[in-house]
Amino acid sequence: MSLLSLLNFNLSEFLLIVFIVFIASIIRGFNGFGFSATCMSLISFILPTIEIVPIILILEVLVSIFMIPYIWSSIDWKFVSQILIGISIGSPIGLYLLKFLSPNIAHLSICLIIIFFVILQLRGYSNKRINNLPTKISAGIVSGTINGFGTLGGMPISLFLLITKVKPMIIRGSLAAIFFIADAYVFNLSIYVGIVDEIVFYRALPLICILPLGVFLGNKLFVKSKEETYRKAVFYFLIVISVIGIAKVIINL
Repeated sequence: MSLLSLLNFNLSEFLLIVFIVFIASIIRGFNGFGFSATCMSLISFILPTIEIVPIILILEVLVSIFMIPYIWSSIDWKFVSQILIGISIGSPIGLYLLKFLSPNIAHLSICLIIIFFVILQLRGYSNKRINNLPTKISAGIVSGTINGFGTLGGMPISLFLLITKVKPMIIRGSLAAIFFIADAYVFNLSIYVGIVDEIVFYRALPLICILPLGVFLGNKLFVKSKEETYRKAVFYFLIVISVIGIAKVIINL
């Protein structure tokens, strides 16, 4: 049995997925998030959502491990723990939705909301007053639900951090820490609810090798970037991913 038949891919699908994962790992190394959003938005043209999510969760945990040398000193552990309270509540809700409901409406809603807030940010909107415990837990619940449902949980958390004017170094480090823990948690939940089988591990295995190189290149880009460049890059990334998500929903209608 050939590798491709074991993975249930043809050669062009496999090479495209490898390329997408490589680009996503560069984005993750630069942003501190965005790996799942990139993979989800692009690989979903090849595989159904319920097959993509467990693969991405495995890769997210590993890509976070590869980022540790670059971000450990910049993690805000107090913020991370507060967000994780909400994520632990929201993640089971998202996985329930993933298994029993069509993702199109939720995906469309998420993308439209993200675009709305990014446009506000590009026009200079900020609000430090929402940087409090109840709002952080609420943001975590939203993020956990979205992460369990479509592995896009980094998008609302990154927006929260950008709106409250947190430094890019802290954003990047804290997001990487949050989604290392959150995705490990969600992956274990996904095993429990029955959306993980052997082929998930077979599909993830050949993709792991390219993660360290992508993270290394992304970190190099981050080190060379200015704060304003980082913020704009994140904003435009969120817009592009959201537009792709909207296009996918429209195509599937």
